Amino acid sequence: MGRAAGLTLPPATLAAWSAFAGAMLHAAWLVRSGPAPRIVAVNDAAAALARLDAAALIGRPALELLASPEDEAFWTDVAGGQAAEIESDTLLRRPDGSIVPVRRRVRALAMDDGVRVDGKALYIVALHDLSAQLQAERELELSLTDLRATLESTNDGILVTDLAGRIRNFNRRFASLWSVPENLLVKGEGEAVLDWMRRSTADPGAYTRRLASIEAGVNSRSADVVRLRSGKVFERVVTPQFNQGQPIGRVYAFRDVTEKLEAHERIQLLSYTDTLTGLPNRQLLADRVTVALATSRREGSPFAFLLLNLDRFSHINETLGHALADRVLLDVAERIKGCMRQIDTVARLGADEFVILVQQADEPGAEAAATRVIDALKQPFAQGDMRFSVTASIGIAMYPGDGGDLDDLERRANVAMREVKGAGREGFRFYRSRPMQGDAPLRSRMKLDHAMRQALAQNRFRLHYQPQIVLGGPDAGRTVGAEALVRWRDPELGDISPGEFIPVAEESGFIVAIDDWVLREAVKQAAVWHAAGLELVMSVNVSALQFQQPGFVDGVAAVLREAGLPPSRLELELTESILIQDAQDAMLRLQGLAQLGVKLAIDDFGTGYSSLAYLKRFPIGRLKIDRSFISGLPDEESDAAIVQAIVSMARALRLEVVAEGVETEAQRAFLARSGCDHCQGFLFAPGLDVAAFERSLRGRITSVPDAGELVALAAVRAGDENDPAK
Repeated sequence: MGRAAGLTLPPATLAAWSAFAGAMLHAAWLVRSGPAPRIVAVNDAAAALARLDAAALIGRPALELLASPEDEAFWTDVAGGQAAEIESDTLLRRPDGSIVPVRRRVRALAMDDGVRVDGKALYIVALHDLSAQLQAERELELSLTDLRATLESTNDGILVTDLAGRIRNFNRRFASLWSVPENLLVKGEGEAVLDWMRRSTADPGAYTRRLASIEAGVNSRSADVVRLRSGKVFERVVTPQFNQGQPIGRVYAFRDVTEKLEAHERIQLLSYTDTLTGLPNRQLLADRVTVALATSRREGSPFAFLLLNLDRFSHINETLGHALADRVLLDVAERIKGCMRQIDTVARLGADEFVILVQQADEPGAEAAATRVIDALKQPFAQGDMRFSVTASIGIAMYPGDGGDLDDLERRANVAMREVKGAGREGFRFYRSRPMQGDAPLRSRMKLDHAMRQALAQNRFRLHYQPQIVLGGPDAGRTVGAEALVRWRDPELGDISPGEFIPVAEESGFIVAIDDWVLREAVKQAAVWHAAGLELVMSVNVSALQFQQPGFVDGVAAVLREAGLPPSRLELELTESILIQDAQDAMLRLQGLAQLGVKLAIDDFGTGYSSLAYLKRFPIGRLKIDRSFISGLPDEESDAAIVQAIVSMARALRLEVVAEGVETEAQRAFLARSGCDHCQGFLFAPGLDVAAFERSLRGRITSVPDAGELVALAAVRAGDENDPAK
């Protein structure tokens, strides 16, 4: 422990030193004072610190190892009897030349017997290695620097408070977002900063109450929105801050979402309103009808559905041009609204077609509303120097007598409106049902239901496949997918349109069995094409009943597994109504399908409850624009605006878009310019059997069909147009 080499310690002193120094955790020397103080004893820790054997340290000059000016001055003072102890940081120079930062304490050794070495007093030198401490401090400083850089580089404004709400820290982004004056950013002005924040909000009282609620929940994380008087909108996320498991404060993260919300509101406006008149469009009308149905069922009150079509409006377009014709439409919209109550709804469905939903109205009430509108339109219109008249034909359907949903009411109001047109225009008429004619009794619902069940058992159903085509880019014109369409030819009833048997199947529940058969057959065919090297995605329609079946997701997985088809080669098409019936259950099922790798699409987008909420939440990959918005392209401005709005919305949500029912080159060109990804329709091909579909993959039509082929194509086209999936 302590040894002497030429510098001898008395045995008692050496024993006392060894016992004392051996118990020390730090390095210790025993130094003989004098003009050249030398080490006379060391402990093992000192040997380890110096990286020398203890014997090699004995006899070395102390200033050889501790040679700072402060050390030299101290030992000089000791030699002159002017110093007794010192404690400070210094540097230890090891014999190998390396430097060690140490905390050094030197104190005279007081011995009762006055022990000295060569007549010189002894001093204890205790050394504490500071290397680890200084390294930890450097690492901490680096971490703090990195943390500060991270806080300053984020786009979020960060505010850190203690549990009492006092400001402990913030970044520059926070000060910028809240426009905090520079004079308040001085340390110690925390209360002034908090008061500035409160006064900057649109509702300081509500802000203060919400802040109190946040501070009451020590361990809770929260997120909300803060609106400022300036119009800015911040998303605020509050996260508790912990140290060693104990709460010490909160971290507030503020993000400016003003532009995001404005974009969302613009998309919502495009999705639910007519771009020209600002009136509700079909989507919003569907919502209003749903509310009216619920109210009428609850209160037992009827309502009226008025379908208004302007007479000979094409003449106005041709005479005045589109710009002035649009002004006429704006005038018409204002006049119609002026005739209605606040509880009623006026919507625009097409270029010259409007719907009026008259709440809590019987037939006399509906007649009075129609009369007011016709009278308002009788007043002359003026554009520039021209004065002219605009008339309208109105068809009226009543709930509950004429239908139980939007489709039924619109269809029957349209029948009544066409009767007004046929009778000379400018008037209104109520829908009146008529006895069934022709072979309708033969195809009664009961007969169809029985025949369907027999057809499935006897394998009379078959599938046709309609190609889905790339619209733009280097792959333009390439077939990338196929939609499976069910067909049925009965030996007694002949070819039966899906528009006839699908509603019956849905009503009876037999649609589930048909859908399961379609899914199996389509997946098997897709597997055959995949094995042949064809990179196609098979699209299959899913009914609400099939989607809601227990084990539906597992069933899809089993069909894919049995056929050997990669899940990414299957796309399931669902209608908007499926997703809103039970959003939570739908989310779980869609997530299960997405985890399988199956693609998901919304079919007939725009004709149902088009909510951006479910488009954001659900794992949807594609939107299919309904054919009703395609047929008027590119001339119908409302259809063009709707299609462009859907494409823009899809781009914002990173969804692909497919257009259905494309029949003309002008429609295709418009869709391509608008950024639509894919399309399908008679411009390319109707639903084809397997052989015809495979021939279509090898090239488009290369010859003009003869008369017989034209008749056959017309029959196929009639079947596709009546297919609810189309």
